[in-house]
Amino acid sequence: MGVPKRRTSKARKNRRRAMIKVSGPTIVFCPRCHEPKMAHRVCLECGYYRDQKVIEK
Repeated sequence: MGVPKRRTSKARKNRRRAMIKVSGPTIVFCPRCHEPKMAHRVCLECGYYRDQKVIEK
């Protein structure tokens, strides 16, 4: 099993962790009403998801 010979410095550790960040939610436009919505969710404006009426308005 590989064991590190030296301790990882704070700078090296933080430089590596700087690349790992949380991105915001993916926003797409509804193909029916063209309103912004979260990806893979029902559109709250028209109530459709993938050409199927899911929510009655």
